[in-house]
Amino acid sequence: MSVRDHPGLGNLSAVTTGFENVPTTALADVLGRAQVMDTGIRPLWQPVPSVAGPAFTVRCPPGDNLMLHAAIYRAEPGAVIVVESGDLDYALAGGNVCAVAQRRGVAAFVVDGLIRDLAEVRDNGFPVFARGVIPIPGTKKAVAPLNGEVRCGGVTVNGGDIVVADEEGVVVTPFARRDEVVAAAREKLAKEEAQTLDDWEAEHRARIDKILTDNNFEG
Repeated sequence: MSVRDHPGLGNLSAVTTGFENVPTTALADVLGRAQVMDTGIRPLWQPVPSVAGPAFTVRCPPGDNLMLHAAIYRAEPGAVIVVESGDLDYALAGGNVCAVAQRRGVAAFVVDGLIRDLAEVRDNGFPVFARGVIPIPGTKKAVAPLNGEVRCGGVTVNGGDIVVADEEGVVVTPFARRDEVVAAAREKLAKEEAQTLDDWEAEHRARIDKILTDNNFEG
């Protein structure tokens, strides 16, 4: 499904309203493990800025990067391009592709695969979350639809789902749950900010001691 097929997605900034500055930890607590990409999908340079945007999804078969290269001209400003790839033997993008995507307003790449020209990408400050780098590029032959369902980092992602990525990892909020999830995450953050460390410690110790007592722990 295309981002444009979702009602209310004419303004991409409106779609992610509320997700700005919400850390992945808060979203992961609300959504659970199934919506958190595996630890292989990580920022390729540090310190990486926090990123939030609607997914523009791409599927690339083994050894081929054509559709990611096509996507940078079709994704709207503010989108996070999310890529399912077929291998870890070839780079899906390099410095120029990342630079053009950045210039066109793409917020970040989240890639279940590899890129190259990391120094250029890092110097330009373009956020890339991927499995690593390799110097050899893929070919450009395989045409496939854009914005369909993909798997990236073990998570199913559809066009328009909200992707939040930071130094802790990548979390995907299904489009239909965006309002519910961001409200719950912000409520959790507000509670945490209002709680002192002393309060947290007392509550935490009581909870841990109860679990131990309930399980007949002695010590």
